[in-house]
Amino acid sequence: MQPKQIVAQYIADIHAQRFDEAKALLVDEGFEYVGPNMRFLNPDDMMTYQFGMAAIQKDLILRQLSADGEHVFAILDYQTNFEPIGDVRLAIWFRVQDDKIRTVEAFYNAAVVENMLGGNLPSAG
Repeated sequence: MQPKQIVAQYIADIHAQRFDEAKALLVDEGFEYVGPNMRFLNPDDMMTYQFGMAAIQKDLILRQLSADGEHVFAILDYQTNFEPIGDVRLAIWFRVQDDKIRTVEAFYNAAVVENMLGGNLPSAG
């Protein structure tokens, strides 16, 4: 699969809450997720966080997906059932190497997520 297809499958798996399938698309060693208010160095830790967010996920709408070699860029609307925050717009930069996602860098309004989590943010593991 091409990097864009790998990321499209990852997003589809997260949307459908198929977390084991999504995790299989991530590297085991050398993984890094960086967001405005959290960082994960282990795919298991990130997927545990994703699983925890599933309860409030109403929909995940892929607005745009583009690629430049191993770099894939996604624009998404993360719609929630959590009325105080509503929807979160995301821009995500993925880097794919050897048919696996190695890095994920997410850009979003960090204050929204911090308010939702009550300041209890996960730490890098």
